[in-house]
Amino acid sequence: MESDQANHVVVIPSPNKSLSSVDHHPLAEISSSPGHLLLLKLLHWEEAGHGCKVAKLEDRATSLRRDAFSLSCLFLAFHFLSLILLFSSSVDPLHGKHKCGKWWVPSSVSLMTSLVLVCCVQIRVVGYWRVERALGKERTEGRTLARKILELRMKGASYDLWKDTAGPATGLAAAGMVKRMKSSSVEVKWMAPFKWCSRNFVTICLVCFSGLMFPVCKFIICP
Repeated sequence: MESDQANHVVVIPSPNKSLSSVDHHPLAEISSSPGHLLLLKLLHWEEAGHGCKVAKLEDRATSLRRDAFSLSCLFLAFHFLSLILLFSSSVDPLHGKHKCGKWWVPSSVSLMTSLVLVCCVQIRVVGYWRVERALGKERTEGRTLARKILELRMKGASYDLWKDTAGPATGLAAAGMVKRMKSSSVEVKWMAPFKWCSRNFVTICLVCFSGLMFPVCKFIICP
């Protein structure tokens, strides 16, 4: 019984076609165009610079957040120790009346120390949000650069070099930008108090606690 043998046809692509496909690749077009190659190098260099800035700002934000947390812990530890000392001194029945007349001394010391610590915390908090604002700006610019690099890699020599040199706020783009700024300013007006309270929540809590501790010292010394 005869067996049929299947004939397999192997198609070998010609080297000319493969070379032509490589020549038309966007990266090959960029390497053959001095202007596009220079733009790609500049974009990569600028992206690396933004990456270094983002890393430094992140380290700065972490340091400020750690300092604010340490100062808040120091604030609570100070009041904890002051309460222990006041309780221990109020137990003495011999000098209780004499100390009750000067209740404002420990209260004032506690209040002044609290205000100093609160000011130190607020300086860190303000610096942290300033760094966060700069960090958000750098990240936005980094994403814009990444999109430009991707677009340049995909389009190759057909990428418009004049698009990067032209001003962004021209014609309809400027009108749209003005409309967005107006709408965002309207939103910011009623959102500003809530945003300020959320950003300074730690400072507000510390100030309220400091004001509460001022009469508490009197109640402990003069029961």
